[in-house]
Amino acid sequence: MDASLKELAKLEQLAASNAGASSSKGKSVSINDSLEALLYTLREAKERIQAGNASPDTLNDINTKVESTRKDIDERQKEVYNSLARYGKTLDKKFTSPLPSYTPLFSSPEATDALNKTIALHFLRTGQSNVAETFIEEAGVDISLATRRNFTELHRIVTALRRQDIAPALEWTERNRDFLRERSSALEFLLHRSLFMRILLSSHPPNGSAAIAYGKAKFPPFYDDYGAEINRLITCVIYFRLQESPYADLASPSLHFELEPMFAKEFCACLGMSRQVPLRVVGDIGGGGALARIEKGRKIMRERKSEWSQTDELPIEIPLSAENRYHSIFACPVSKEQATEQNPPMMMTCGHVVTKDSLTKLCKSGGRFKCPYCPTESVLNQALRVHF
Repeated sequence: MDASLKELAKLEQLAASNAGASSSKGKSVSINDSLEALLYTLREAKERIQAGNASPDTLNDINTKVESTRKDIDERQKEVYNSLARYGKTLDKKFTSPLPSYTPLFSSPEATDALNKTIALHFLRTGQSNVAETFIEEAGVDISLATRRNFTELHRIVTALRRQDIAPALEWTERNRDFLRERSSALEFLLHRSLFMRILLSSHPPNGSAAIAYGKAKFPPFYDDYGAEINRLITCVIYFRLQESPYADLASPSLHFELEPMFAKEFCACLGMSRQVPLRVVGDIGGGGALARIEKGRKIMRERKSEWSQTDELPIEIPLSAENRYHSIFACPVSKEQATEQNPPMMMTCGHVVTKDSLTKLCKSGGRFKCPYCPTESVLNQALRVHF
């Protein structure tokens, strides 16, 4: 009898753990139901054995129930395995070119330390303070306490903006007003504009008197730069239905949602850091197709060595999203070289643009030349420098 109870206890524990695992992994409900039914049967049999009411065939019935439940679950699990197999085949068809394999880039201690520091800063910038602290401790990364506090403050203010609490952001802009003015940043004015509109639309009908009082107190220092916008803000209070007025754009939610990324940009600029999270940019560009295009370009270069002027040249274009375009770049369509301050882009009378060096090489005697893209003839001294 004791052996039977021990065996039942083991089966009961196994069924309970499997049921919990099935639930936590998000498998089908029918599997959970089967395990719960088996668990109920085991507990019921255990109670009968302890009470002395068990029949001689109790253990055989339990073994039969366990075996049938196992087979039933195995059949249903096949659907999951088949789906995973199809998923893998679909990925192989979608991404026909394997990812390139390069020599380890972070084998040296210096490179490893730089990578760990970048990961730690990523956690700090994205507001994952607890994860960042654990990673810094385990990886032995040296991140100054001031840097940690700065990013903690950034996350606190951004979280407040997400809750439509503008006060912490305004406090920061007041402390860093000189820096923002050097950058000609509109952040502080836009924060006041947002709060002005919130006061105006906080009640129905709009609370015009309270909004105007706020505007009189906060807008005067900004009037020289944003006078036209301030006039629109003051004028819009006369409309009872602002959404149906010529000033409907001032009631748009985007007026407030744009403040969060703008504040993060200015805050990071104040710390001397990029406006975007580096690891996120790497993921967007690399995962967005850049790696595949670069690998394809390298393969072509290896096969056609004579067609490229340099072994490390990549004559391909990688499309970037708007947020990843940091400055304008002009590549001469004739020489394929990027324009520089010494070799600037020049526009001919026909409107086509090439670099200055290419323009000089095209010139014949007398300073006249023919555009390489149209039959128009131009004179060298008539070409105009283009500024992007």
